[in-house]
Amino acid sequence: QVQLVESGGGLVPAGGSLRLSCAASGRTFSSYARGWFRQAPGKEREFVAAISWGGGRTNYAASVKGRFTISRDNAKNTVYLQMNSLKPEDTAVYYCARDRVGAGGADVYEYDYWGQGTQVTVSS
Repeated sequence: QVQLVESGGGLVPAGGSLRLSCAASGRTFSSYARGWFRQAPGKEREFVAAISWGGGRTNYAASVKGRFTISRDNAKNTVYLQMNSLKPEDTAVYYCARDRVGAGGADVYEYDYWGQGTQVTVSS
């Protein structure tokens, strides 16, 4: 069984930064790619970023490229999302997930295990 727990969300002003963490339990954490998604009220869950199992390949949504950075520390079973230059439209619940396919893609159906989410609110 795999459990994912996100943390690090909060309320920040526009232009500010936050660093989200996703801690995983389970023996095979390092064997899977990981992704971050977000969901704003009344909207579909959308892809934010993904990282390969070894950390050498990353993928970003166009809306966050250049502002967000995904990374991982397999020794700590943790994936991070550094978010800079935050905008009010980044406000959402952020989820991390395990990529069962390993492609690091944007399709929500590639991901099987999900965390409970952490709220990020960016004030204007």
